[in-house]
Amino acid sequence: MKIIAFAASNNKHSINRQLAAYAAGLVEGAEIEVLDLNDYEMPIYSEQREEQYWQPAPAREFHARLREADGIVVSFAEHNGTYTAAWKNLFDWISRVDRKPFKDKPMLLLSTSPGSGGASSVLEQAVHHIPHFGGLVQASLSVPDFEDNFDKERQQVSKWHLRERLKEAAQRLFPPGWNSRWAQ
Repeated sequence: MKIIAFAASNNKHSINRQLAAYAAGLVEGAEIEVLDLNDYEMPIYSEQREEQYWQPAPAREFHARLREADGIVVSFAEHNGTYTAAWKNLFDWISRVDRKPFKDKPMLLLSTSPGSGGASSVLEQAVHHIPHFGGLVQASLSVPDFEDNFDKERQQVSKWHLRERLKEAAQRLFPPGWNSRWAQ
């Protein structure tokens, strides 16, 4: 099984990328590829730019990576209570490549932040939004107070109760009897 993991953020030191990579690693036997949104920068989406650029190569490349995956782990950063501009722009472009870019892929949706809210507002939006674009949300979890709950040296969640909840969420990514042919 191949898992694509990424942070819905273009922060080069993204705590959400650390969380997504860690969570993907909790799925036993999975091959994991961690993507960086900085590798997929494009002009801000508009109908006029779509006419000009059609579908920029980075949008087609990101979409192709999603198609190759058996499952997807995304951790959402929150800017002003919603998606980051980097994620929203990339998503706008990939949804023009394919109206349902997640193509019935099982997904684990996460969020974290330095504060006690754990970016839960954006996670709630994503849980509601992603299924409209083909994502099969199997589990979601917000991790509050990242600095207090994540051991950067060991690259793992440090609090036992959160680690167990994250492990349980990761195990739900592929439900019993799941077959990668579902996503084809």
